Amino acid sequence: MITFITGNEHKVKEAENIFKDYDINLKHIDLGYTEPQGTLEEVAISGAKYACHELDCPVIVEDAGLFIKALNGFPGVYSHYVQDTIGNQGILKLLADSTDRYAEFRSVIGYCAPNSEPKTFLGKVSGEIAVEERGDLGFAFDPLFYVPSEGKTFGELTTDEKNQFSHRKNSLEKFIKWYSSKE
Repeated sequence: MITFITGNEHKVKEAENIFKDYDINLKHIDLGYTEPQGTLEEVAISGAKYACHELDCPVIVEDAGLFIKALNGFPGVYSHYVQDTIGNQGILKLLADSTDRYAEFRSVIGYCAPNSEPKTFLGKVSGEIAVEERGDLGFAFDPLFYVPSEGKTFGELTTDEKNQFSHRKNSLEKFIKWYSSKE
């Protein structure tokens, strides 16, 4: 049993769909924690350590961000704040004159168990920022994140389709492979 600490129901659904393939039970708890200013890894480690200490059980937390090359990696670690303030339309305005639309979604899983040091697992997926929002599936920047190999944005993919290759799938699989090997 792994406890996933998040307040984001979309992340829970994606994680449950991935974990079921490995026969690992996932428990969800929405336990707020303060996020330090820093990298995705630093946020994941801090959250995992805090939650593990509070609950006295093995936990994972996940921090993710959209990193846009033409904007020097912005919004990156500020993705949640940027989504809440300028949203998808603000990102499109910032890229209005840019021909370089390369972007990466990155996800870091932070794991911590009692009496152990936390570990992190990074997953990435490459794509482009579309010129307009497409699709109403997913959440946050999903309607902007175009995946050329799929010919669709994350916003046009079902959870199952997205879970075939997403940044969260990549980080969770790295964690699951490590976790399964230590048992």
